Amino acid sequence: MQVAVVQLNTQEDVVHALSVVRHRVAEAAAAGAKLVCLPENFAFMGEEAKKRELAERLDGAFPGPILSALAECATRHGVWVLGGGMPEKSDDISRPYNTSVLVDPQGGVAATYRKVHLFDVSLPDGTSYRESAATSPGAEPVTTEVLGARVGLTICYDVRFPELYRHLADQGARIVMVPAAFTLTTGKDHWQVLLRARAIENQVYVLAPAQHGKHARGRLTYGKSMIIDPWGEVIAQCSEGEGFAVAKLDFDYQDRVRSSLPSLLHRKW
Repeated sequence: MQVAVVQLNTQEDVVHALSVVRHRVAEAAAAGAKLVCLPENFAFMGEEAKKRELAERLDGAFPGPILSALAECATRHGVWVLGGGMPEKSDDISRPYNTSVLVDPQGGVAATYRKVHLFDVSLPDGTSYRESAATSPGAEPVTTEVLGARVGLTICYDVRFPELYRHLADQGARIVMVPAAFTLTTGKDHWQVLLRARAIENQVYVLAPAQHGKHARGRLTYGKSMIIDPWGEVIAQCSEGEGFAVAKLDFDYQDRVRSSLPSLLHRKW
């Protein structure tokens, strides 16, 4: 399976952001990717109040501009597209979900995952984040089938909770996706380490598209979007700025890793 992770520098202009998304998906598809993964907040990064206004339904009944753009990209290029995190309407109008949505090549919503672990932290540099103040948490892990392979969906801060990824592996996931807007402060020390750990301990491919650079309100994200194999090797990575990285996932190789080092079979609980 040929896959791509897209790196963006999303700002507050949704129309422009979706134009960039269309361009990057087209580039990745032209490079041979059959699954194109966009980062968290791919359509908007800015004031939390605006996210409430932008929140859409994802049941397909009344698709808004963000979901429609994903469906357009998928159908135009005949690819699967992961929108790695967007505001979805919830029962609490003031706190939409942060939802990763997977769209199939026919433009249909194949799966949605609502971010379970919300980023409520005070960082050493004095920056404070309270995602739960404007976001409702999800409650369920999600896996689905893409081109014959089971895929697990997660978002950003989830990567610090290995029990979620073990659950996805137990559900048969060969691939886990970790779209993110990782902060610069934590990213430089933890991003690659955590992603490689999740790949190694579950012997899965990890696809991690990320935001990069400076955003509204002075927010800084780390970037370094990457694809990691089941041995923990980084097999593709974005450089600075916007762009994408492509790699081929070899499931025969994954099977050899799992059979030569059968750690998943040696678990005691």
